[in-house]
Amino acid sequence: MELVLKSDAVANVDALARRIVVAVPTLNESSTIAACLTSLMKGNENMQFLVLDGGSDDGTREIVALLAAKHQNLSLHHNSRRNQAAAINQASQIADGKRDILIRCDAHAVYPEGYALSLGQKLIEMGADSVVVPMDAVHTEDAGCFERANAMIVDTPLGSGGSAHRGGRKSGFVDHGHHAAFWRTRFVKLGGYDEAMLANQDAEYDTRLRADGGKIWLDAGIRLDYFVRKTPRSLWTQYWRYGRGRADHIRKHLVTPRIRQLIPVLHVLAMMYSGAILTMTKWATAYPIVYGTTIIGAGIWAALKNRTRCGLMAPLVLAIMHTGWGLGFIREMIVPMRRR
Repeated sequence: MELVLKSDAVANVDALARRIVVAVPTLNESSTIAACLTSLMKGNENMQFLVLDGGSDDGTREIVALLAAKHQNLSLHHNSRRNQAAAINQASQIADGKRDILIRCDAHAVYPEGYALSLGQKLIEMGADSVVVPMDAVHTEDAGCFERANAMIVDTPLGSGGSAHRGGRKSGFVDHGHHAAFWRTRFVKLGGYDEAMLANQDAEYDTRLRADGGKIWLDAGIRLDYFVRKTPRSLWTQYWRYGRGRADHIRKHLVTPRIRQLIPVLHVLAMMYSGAILTMTKWATAYPIVYGTTIIGAGIWAALKNRTRCGLMAPLVLAIMHTGWGLGFIREMIVPMRRR
């Protein structure tokens, strides 16, 4: 990505870089952390990079330590709370005092050249309180069929439900998106992320930011490649947490969920109802058949479009995403997580 300067306020790239702190939460990210940090740090010697690790035991800390020995602007810190929300809050407190632009990055992603500078520029240009970006799903080089199918299907309407920050191509002011850049002082003033939430802390923060008059800019021209989950178990855990986090957010702020957020919940309820009346009527199989046909069709489409039989794993990916999210949401609504 080429950084194109359009404002006198950011004409001096070095001066802009000295205003930026990049925070990367980690927990057992040895397969992607080196690629993530290398992509972010290229040509950005004047930025500060903080890795907030929640206690990795897979070699992540050692990889970061080796990189930190070569780059004075990179440091490794222990995140005792382990979760991402605590990591970003910690970064907002320990960053160098003059760095007023806080950028959150994901260890599962690889970033284009100029990414952090472009975010800083847009934050200033658009008069926004935060800038969010779309994610494009990718898989690792040694990926198996499940991971490849996940990358093929997650950004489609059947996978992500059409979220603007999941493969979207249109820029504009939005209610929420994948978090990227904030004004550090505004983030701290609003209390940062809610560390008691299991997931969805970004959407919850955006709700508070908008209530405080804040504006969120989604820039479709600043994108990142996001490494999808490799296994059925890790994907299930991810979407179970997403569902629980969304329910917690709805309960906390009494907001109305969008239709696309309710679809996984309705799917789970429909499957449960179908099972309950299975011995009573032949119509009990109607929804499971329609659903199964739909996701199988999506798998065939993915296989043909990408010219690989790995696409035929897409139905399993979709079933895990839909069911995990829906069950997580229902569980959280019935048995709320204790807030600390």
